[in-house]
Amino acid sequence: MFKSFMKCGVGAQSSLLCSILMFITFIIAIVLTDGQSLYAMPLHTANVRAIPAFARKYGLPCSACHTAWPELNNFGQTFRDNGYQLNNDHDSPIFQDPGYFPITFRITPQWHRESTNNQPLDDPNSPGGTRLGRVTQHGFDLSGFDIWAAGTLYKNISFSILPSADSTGAFHFENAFIRFDNLKGSRWLNLRLGKFELDNMISEKRFLFLSGEGGSYQSYHFVPAGESLNAFGLGDNQLGAELAGHSVNSYTRYSVAVLSNNDGNSNLPASRGYDTYLTFSQAFQVGKLGLQRFGGYAYIGQRPTIALTQGGVAIPGAGYGNKPFYRVGFSGDWNFGKLEVLPFLLHGYENVYLGTNTPANVTLPVGAVAPTWNSGFVETHLHLSPQFVFTNRVELIRMSRQADPTTPLNNGNIEAYSVGYRWYPIMFSRAGIAFHNEYSIVKMQGSVVGPSPQPTTWSNSLMAGFDFAF
Repeated sequence: MFKSFMKCGVGAQSSLLCSILMFITFIIAIVLTDGQSLYAMPLHTANVRAIPAFARKYGLPCSACHTAWPELNNFGQTFRDNGYQLNNDHDSPIFQDPGYFPITFRITPQWHRESTNNQPLDDPNSPGGTRLGRVTQHGFDLSGFDIWAAGTLYKNISFSILPSADSTGAFHFENAFIRFDNLKGSRWLNLRLGKFELDNMISEKRFLFLSGEGGSYQSYHFVPAGESLNAFGLGDNQLGAELAGHSVNSYTRYSVAVLSNNDGNSNLPASRGYDTYLTFSQAFQVGKLGLQRFGGYAYIGQRPTIALTQGGVAIPGAGYGNKPFYRVGFSGDWNFGKLEVLPFLLHGYENVYLGTNTPANVTLPVGAVAPTWNSGFVETHLHLSPQFVFTNRVELIRMSRQADPTTPLNNGNIEAYSVGYRWYPIMFSRAGIAFHNEYSIVKMQGSVVGPSPQPTTWSNSLMAGFDFAF
């Protein structure tokens, strides 16, 4: 079976039977380790982006812009930095090729399994009592559904709009922005307004993991255990304005964004404060190894701790008593022939009022301090061929200081592992299909002492599905 597995991985025209054989091998490996406690999470419905409409418009193969769809290569990054323009006649919004349709649809029919251990369940042997147990769910399902339109409104004026439905069918705007490109004739001055993805070198919207546990970066969304005042995700699309610039080949890039402090939610639900996000990256070619990129980032924000109320009800967007937090770190995109390595490091800080859920006009708990932590991951993509990629990720989060000194230092620590592959039987300018298989597992460290001890939990996701876009 192993020989068949390797043969399927190498051949660009591998049959569906080979992929099914690979998945069976994958299932056997998981079953053999199922003695370990597992922890359930819902199906991942965050959206990942790719738009074959551009390939149709310009008559280019998908591989012109993607290493493995939906991840961008440097040409794709440069195309996006230029405001979805190649600086030819096809850029015009009135140019219509017979094969061009400016909207993309994307969804992933799939089978997936989720399991959780150490969950409080009703105890049938003790009315009104609870016990810790495992919850397992599995079956056929759908991912969220994207309808994406993007392009140019006029020369050097580009746009993107993406109504998206979660797996329940509820629609929202995942992104909606207008971008004024090459201001004053300079590629270093581009202004974007609306709701958009932050300029993260390692994108959570264009990555190659889809499962409930693996379909987001733990480091991007982590806040210390028990904190409730700061719902923030570095991978979430945000509302605001961004000034960005790049060199002619996008080897050098920067961005400065001013954002509403509402984590991308509309209707001003938080306060009247603003956040700032800064990024810079530099790439260079290293012989036959390929393009190497290094970058740094800093997110500096604030969140309200006091709600302004009317009749006892909080008034949206009027919170005050803002307290700061930040995320800073480095990331990379390194290539070694067919192997791509994505390293990421983050240091996080929350103000003591946020970390203890204390309003700014209330005395802090005795001994309380500002919580801090460090996190990071290494993700690898092994591109065996343009139609086959193996994926892997190892991620760790470690608390370096708890808000309550009596809380065990390891409470809330996370370890996450993901492995999988994507096979692209169809990938051309009109449509794309990826047969996606993935297994992810997450360990979250609980506390074993204190007034409300929490057990350590393990989470597990296993999925197989067809990720397609048209």
